[in-house]
Amino acid sequence: MLLSALTALFMALGYTLGGSGGAVIALLVAAGMNLFTFWNADKIVLSMHNAREVDAQSAPEFYGLVQALSQRAGLPMPRVYVIDQDAPNAFATGRNPENAAVAATTGLLNMLTRDEVAGVMAHELGHVKNRDTLIMTMVATIAGAISMLANFGLFFRGGGNEENGHSNMIATLLAVIVAPFAAMIVQMAISRTREYGADQAGAEISGNPRALASALAKISGRAELIPNPVAERNPAAAQLYIVPVHVSELFSTHPATEKRIAALEEIAQDMGQKDGPPPMTMPSQTATRASALSPVVPPAAAPKPRRSALDPHGR
Repeated sequence: MLLSALTALFMALGYTLGGSGGAVIALLVAAGMNLFTFWNADKIVLSMHNAREVDAQSAPEFYGLVQALSQRAGLPMPRVYVIDQDAPNAFATGRNPENAAVAATTGLLNMLTRDEVAGVMAHELGHVKNRDTLIMTMVATIAGAISMLANFGLFFRGGGNEENGHSNMIATLLAVIVAPFAAMIVQMAISRTREYGADQAGAEISGNPRALASALAKISGRAELIPNPVAERNPAAAQLYIVPVHVSELFSTHPATEKRIAALEEIAQDMGQKDGPPPMTMPSQTATRASALSPVVPPAAAPKPRRSALDPHGR
């Protein structure tokens, strides 16, 4: 229903900018985008992030971890991608579990412990299991289109002549200002509940909700400090990440990290884990330590081997 509301908003903006003809065109465009996104959502998102696919040969530890978690979740093995980016984050995409893909940045793999990486990837597989990936990607695509259409309308109509009248100009200005904000509200309504659901599913898959809570605390602290060029270009895409990038508070589509950690602590207690919640601290930016997973480096820029928590012998 909320996805239909987003499509209706797209049509309303088209009507404001182009009358009845604009509404019809917007409807056709929205239908075409939904159909195109259904088949190509994963390709769009992965290409946007310059993600590269890895396998058991190129990233044995990371791939093997995702494989083990997929088996525990009773899911088909998704395609696994690595994004060469310092900002720590991860996401899942794909139209269904049979065509799913999960991705993590090198910043995340190098910052977290093995258990924390497992918690993060279990969360992403939770999205796959709950079939959130298609809806989240379609929402991001349509919301991004609304923002682009609004910007186009402001540019195209902003220089209109006086024959259109001041009322037309005011309506257009209101539309291009309100439409992206309304799209953001719909995104928030769709995304927030799905994040809690994925946290719950991820905790059940990994069996370690506190590891996910610890990862969320670290990612949240570091993500605010490191630029994310993709999210800066398209803030609507930030809703795909496990922790939102604070490009703008208007696009904060996730529940507060503190609330998610509190919910995970309740899950841990329900699972019979008696220890307290993990401290909300992140490692020193200058400290050197072994990565949770051996770093996966593009062939053209492979550094010297170094030790990994999953591969202590540096293989």
